[in-house]
Amino acid sequence: MNGIKPCIVNLSNGYLIIPIIFMIKPNSLRLLYLNFGHFTNHMLMLIFAKAAFSAGIDFGFGKDGAYAEMIAYGIPSLVLFGACAPLAALGADHWNRNGMLTVFFIGIGLSSILTGFSQSLLQIGFGLALIGVFASIYHPIGIAMVIEGGGKIGWRLGVNGVWGNMGVAAAPLVTGLTIAQFDWRMAFIIPGSVSILTGLGFLVFGRSVGARTLEATQQEKELVGFAPGWKRALVSLGLVTAAGGFVFGAMTFLIPRLFDVRMQGISEDIAVTGTLAALIYAVAAFAQLVVGRAIDKLSIKTVLIFIAAGQPLFLSMMAIQTDYTLFAVSLLAMGFVFGQIPITDALLSQYVPNKWRTKVLSIKFMINLVIGALALMMARYLLSTGAGFETVMRVIAIAACFIVGAAILLPKRHDSSKIEI
Repeated sequence: MNGIKPCIVNLSNGYLIIPIIFMIKPNSLRLLYLNFGHFTNHMLMLIFAKAAFSAGIDFGFGKDGAYAEMIAYGIPSLVLFGACAPLAALGADHWNRNGMLTVFFIGIGLSSILTGFSQSLLQIGFGLALIGVFASIYHPIGIAMVIEGGGKIGWRLGVNGVWGNMGVAAAPLVTGLTIAQFDWRMAFIIPGSVSILTGLGFLVFGRSVGARTLEATQQEKELVGFAPGWKRALVSLGLVTAAGGFVFGAMTFLIPRLFDVRMQGISEDIAVTGTLAALIYAVAAFAQLVVGRAIDKLSIKTVLIFIAAGQPLFLSMMAIQTDYTLFAVSLLAMGFVFGQIPITDALLSQYVPNKWRTKVLSIKFMINLVIGALALMMARYLLSTGAGFETVMRVIAIAACFIVGAAILLPKRHDSSKIEI
């Protein structure tokens, strides 16, 4: 399948020849869809983080309270993002993973467009909630598909994580630029349309080429049950997921607005601050590639302790910084926050067999994202009482300390027992 070759799609009225220029192998294109799915997932979930203030002004709130008031309408979306993950896993187990991924692309795209056409606060809350429902499909299904097969799992998860964080980075950038050029509604409608087209492309790919999984290694075939030490490992994973979800959920939502408030010495233009927030997310995302390489070669526990220790240090420093110093410290903090992402999924692959991964991943992301919604509730409460971002950042730093404790609890496996799939 090397080189440029056409893909023949059997349609009811004949044959359509679609050139797939960038397809070298079916598995390569499959992984590209999986990676772009991660990008789409995080971008559409975080459009509201940047659009909330503009939408609040449009719906009649004053400038002083628009952002805090609108946060409440995004909380159900985050709750459903996590709470519906077990249902997505159940659908994949009773149907198939490829079909569920198609539903994800098309469903989240339609929901985003619906949100853009909202004419009331109730409608925007409903549209955001639907985005959360369909977004819940990706992580238990998409990550399980990335883990499948041979090769270095750390590197593959690192690349997939970078794509996801590019979605986080693109959200404030694209949203800020779209609002500046059009309005907050188009910030939902345009990327929603792209997601639908991608879903149709994946559907065609699955039917014509066959979205086959990577061939499993012998080690994966031998992992038919839970590995020794799995109970302690899953307790540690649960603690990392809970504390990490609190930190990740808060940081990916709050940084665009934090920069609006604390970078006025640089610019008061939301397009500029949105671009700076996007740059933080984009550059910090590449920490996952470094971590991915590390967990393929070193003990996961060693890597996790190092990554965990950096988070409370730099998050607490963010509480008192402004302008360019805030930008530099935020970059370091988010490098450690994003660097943690591939570690937990690689840990899961070492202890949990393939047939259980969608279920365990769904529970993991349910915990992660529901607690992420609680982090937003915390932020909304503190900001509405006038506590300010300094207090919010200190609370987030305290939560990050629990990740260090969870890393210490994790059992250490010898390299000879490490399962690389």
